[in-house]
Amino acid sequence: MIAEVKKSAEQKMHKSIETLKADLGKVRTGRAHAGILDHVQVDYYGSMMPIPQVANVNLIDSRTIGVQPWEKKMIPVVEKAIRDSDLGLNPATQGEVIRVPMPALTEERRKDLIKVVRHEAENARIAVRNIRRDANTHLKEALKKKEVPEDDERRAQEDIQKLTDRYITEIDKVLAAKEADLMVI
Repeated sequence: MIAEVKKSAEQKMHKSIETLKADLGKVRTGRAHAGILDHVQVDYYGSMMPIPQVANVNLIDSRTIGVQPWEKKMIPVVEKAIRDSDLGLNPATQGEVIRVPMPALTEERRKDLIKVVRHEAENARIAVRNIRRDANTHLKEALKKKEVPEDDERRAQEDIQKLTDRYITEIDKVLAAKEADLMVI
């Protein structure tokens, strides 16, 4: 019973970290990375699909992403989807390749992005704390039902707190790395 609660809590906390990393990957820095277009949807024969499922996405250089749709008629559709996305990008077609240059970030925009990144990190911390609360609630219910001894329940709560502290530290490390990445010119 206690082992299941701990394992479940750890898996959920790990998932929160992975979600944070994925969310922070969408916040763009001055450098290009292919993953920035993963959530941009394009109309492909009547169904909405992410760009990587209809085109090859790669880096041309450190500030330019190359998108090569698998079908020629998809070039204008993909280009329009990138332009209309909330990323503030301005793609240009060269033959069969769509070049997506990453504009340089201004100091003000960097500070705005840091606020966004900190908010995402705080949401991840809240998620981890909620997981801790849920795990502790399960342990208290098991204690009330006399399924576990009081000493084991207390020890399990301490273990869950250590787990929580470890994952919050991990969130802080991920946040610090992203902030440093954003401030690089």
